[in-house]
Amino acid sequence: MNGRFDQTSMIVLKHVSKVYPPDVHGLRDISLHIKPGEFVSIVGASGAGKTTLAKLLIAEERPSRGTLEIGGWDITRIKSRDIPLLRRQIGVVFQDFKLLQKKTVWENVAFALEVSGETRRRIKEVVPHVLKIVGLEQKAYRFPQQLSGGEQQRVVIARALVHRPKILLADEPTGNLDTMNTREIIDVLKKINSFGSTVVLVTHNREVVNALKQRVITLSEGRVISDQAEGKYLLPS
Repeated sequence: MNGRFDQTSMIVLKHVSKVYPPDVHGLRDISLHIKPGEFVSIVGASGAGKTTLAKLLIAEERPSRGTLEIGGWDITRIKSRDIPLLRRQIGVVFQDFKLLQKKTVWENVAFALEVSGETRRRIKEVVPHVLKIVGLEQKAYRFPQQLSGGEQQRVVIARALVHRPKILLADEPTGNLDTMNTREIIDVLKKINSFGSTVVLVTHNREVVNALKQRVITLSEGRVISDQAEGKYLLPS
């Protein structure tokens, strides 16, 4: 990798398939182009291929066939040493918060910078900035157990933003949240998208997808069965 991130072509899959031994197809001949600044929902029933696609995007899995480009980089056969560089370009938010319970909100976010070798000065600049984006600047010194589920997920989002990623991948970020907290998380994702980041939301939440009125890619049995510019979640819940 040359370290340059091509802003004209964000995510491109060309005839991508993923086969798990002995003969289980996670994805079947997927071709997609997600442009910079898009907000895209990936939907589908359990086993449709959503999680497999998410794992390919962060190079946790490799395609069995086809090519996958992120920001102009062909990551189809990415070298292990290049994966950290890729992941600085992709902020990832999962359903499971995975917060460090004995660290404060500030310390949880700062830790993501510390492990990548950032200076103290840089950490003191970045942490307040990302906490403000997610609306938690007043709770910087609370511990995870003192926060609501929605607030904990906002800490996770703040942590995902510390490297100013070009893409934010949110894999079922509202799966454990009630309606009010879900709405807050989606509002934060929309705010991040308004700053120019590409947002890829993997979800089964029909209400969220239909309210967004953004592009919806529907998967079924590892294939793309629908790709709508302002789509709706058409499958049964």
